Amino acid sequence: MSPRKNKIKDFLSALPKNIFSGFVVSLIALPLGLGLAMASEAPPIAGIIAAVVGGIVVSIFGGSHVTIAGPGNGLVGVLLVAITTLGIESAYAAIICSGLLILLLGFFRMGKLADFFPSSAIQGMLAAIGLIILGKQFHIMFAHKIKREATLDYLYEIPFTINDALHYQNKGLIFAALAGVISLAIMMFYAKIRNKYLQLIPAPMWIVILSIGFSYYFEFIVHEVNPIAKEYMISGIPSIQTIIADMHLPDFSSVGSFPFWSSVLAITLIASIESLLSIKAVDKLDPEKRRSNVNRDLKALGLATMGSGFLGGLNVVTVIARSSVNVNNGASNRSSNFFHATFLVLFIVLFSTQLTRIPLPALMAILVYTGYKLASPNAIKKIFSIGKEQLIIFFVTLIITLKIGLITGIVAGVITTLLIHIVINKTVSLFVRNVMKPNVLMYQEEGQDNYYVSVKHFCSFLNYYKLKDKLDAVPEDKDVIVDFSLCSFVDHTVMENMYNFQELFKKRDGHFDVIGLDMHDTDSKHPFALRRLLPVPNIIKNNLTRRQTSMESLAEDYDLNYKSEKQKSIGFLNHFLFFNTKTVNHIYNQLSYKNNVINLFDIEFSEGEFIAKEVIRSTMLHIKLDCPIPEFTLDREGFLEKVYSFAGFKDIPIQNHSDFSNRFYLLGDNEEAITAFFDDDLVHFFESNPYYHIESNGESLLIFGKERLASIKEIKALFDFGKRLKDVVEH
Repeated sequence: MSPRKNKIKDFLSALPKNIFSGFVVSLIALPLGLGLAMASEAPPIAGIIAAVVGGIVVSIFGGSHVTIAGPGNGLVGVLLVAITTLGIESAYAAIICSGLLILLLGFFRMGKLADFFPSSAIQGMLAAIGLIILGKQFHIMFAHKIKREATLDYLYEIPFTINDALHYQNKGLIFAALAGVISLAIMMFYAKIRNKYLQLIPAPMWIVILSIGFSYYFEFIVHEVNPIAKEYMISGIPSIQTIIADMHLPDFSSVGSFPFWSSVLAITLIASIESLLSIKAVDKLDPEKRRSNVNRDLKALGLATMGSGFLGGLNVVTVIARSSVNVNNGASNRSSNFFHATFLVLFIVLFSTQLTRIPLPALMAILVYTGYKLASPNAIKKIFSIGKEQLIIFFVTLIITLKIGLITGIVAGVITTLLIHIVINKTVSLFVRNVMKPNVLMYQEEGQDNYYVSVKHFCSFLNYYKLKDKLDAVPEDKDVIVDFSLCSFVDHTVMENMYNFQELFKKRDGHFDVIGLDMHDTDSKHPFALRRLLPVPNIIKNNLTRRQTSMESLAEDYDLNYKSEKQKSIGFLNHFLFFNTKTVNHIYNQLSYKNNVINLFDIEFSEGEFIAKEVIRSTMLHIKLDCPIPEFTLDREGFLEKVYSFAGFKDIPIQNHSDFSNRFYLLGDNEEAITAFFDDDLVHFFESNPYYHIESNGESLLIFGKERLASIKEIKALFDFGKRLKDVVEH
């Protein structure tokens, strides 16, 4: 009985954090749900219904831990086609049938399907989806509704729409276009404001708040009607009673037609791929690094989609952007998904009339930004850096998806990838002879915890699932060696997944080594580039930047060692709480003192995944200690920390130092050891020095100021602070 009791106790203790994260996620889900539904030409409430049903059903029956379910960005294009060709009632029937197929995929354990799609083809498909969203919503964002047959026509029309907007004479259209442009600016620049108070309210919710505030300003202060043209305001947000009274039953009369099943298959394909990719990405963000039961999640998503379709809602998928926000706000289990749905119901019950004060261009700006993130030039740059052949796969998938459709596009991407692999290897037989053979041998080395995996013949998206099945069976705290020395060809999809496994094992105190690629060549220095047995390429030397030159001079003045190169060996950062929900890409510009006892470096890490990914660069200081100390986190206390205390994060008070307790926010599990460690000298040191974020992992300290690169002056101050703190701690 005791383990169950502990689970209940853990669940209840984490409840405040999950309620808080569910609330924050609901602030994003509300405007996004409305926008996605309207972009699909469904009733606005359809997006909220999908989020509510998804949040409740997936939180109860799902197999993931910190994901959020709701309407997805990728489905806008296929749902729009389904609704315009079949009609809304028949489209609901198609959504229900797609839910049934996703449910069956879960029962037949087809979660591994995502591994059969090449990474570059998936990126091309996602970029095409981004352009579909951007192209169709850009015009509404500028208060210019148009109807075109092809997606490319919408993209061609963008310059003309901008030109028309610049020459508007109608006051209502001018204000509508301004609402869209200002909202887009908020989406673009908000994430760059690294302020912990502002970040409590996500950018989409700021757009909602400002839009409603603008409407009330004209109504109560100016005593005029809202100047934004009425046709560009949200309409048709019904109350709960109206939703139930006006519920449309799905129409299955088109079930025997080709367009119906074409829509069903397209919806199922995109929904399952988007969900599987998102689940995989969110598992990387989970602080506890738990692995989701993908097939169970597919069953829950299928069931939720069927329920949503019957109630007049859109498809339910796992969504990466909202899931990333969920993790970053302290969610630890599926209850946060449930609470996000609960808050959405409360918003609709209490504020449904307020939502009609939001201009359509403002909501469409959110989707335009989402579309841009999916089809960002940075994605093309990244694909090119991996290899020129990946760019061909990317663009073939992208163009055919835009010209013909999503299913044809992804199939074309798969075929193109296979043909390129054949051309690169100058042989068809390598793939034909070996595709059905078992190419993976794994065994546990005798008397050790080490797992040795040998891969033979070739390893690509065609047979990667065999390797993945073996690696998934290994606990992440063990040592794994993957040997590709007997493998003639390793593709980009496999290399990317090997990197993901390395990151996963590193976080869980395991060790994941990839060997046997010394004799394999690649046309790119990118770690994800495909490999084949050919001579090794040459090496390019980089020049120092102005910042690196300044740091090199600083090293000479202070007798420090300096390395400008990127360092991937960052295991010393793994046990710090700050990096639990972040991925460290590399450190660079490293200044070290006394055999790396004190290390100052620039660092690049990322928050979130996929379209929610934000890359951040900062400057940090790491200090190795001679003796063990308690694990703790110390920060300057502010309003946000006081809010966190209500969500279950307890501030540890230091006796006889009320001023310190009021000014600093001290967290840690072992309160007794921490209070003993913070003696008078240490407390006085912190009280008389500038504020820094300070963490202890028991063996070392991590110190940094703001989440940005420090100036040379700030580097000197940080280094001096660290040296003096080390002396106080070890006195």
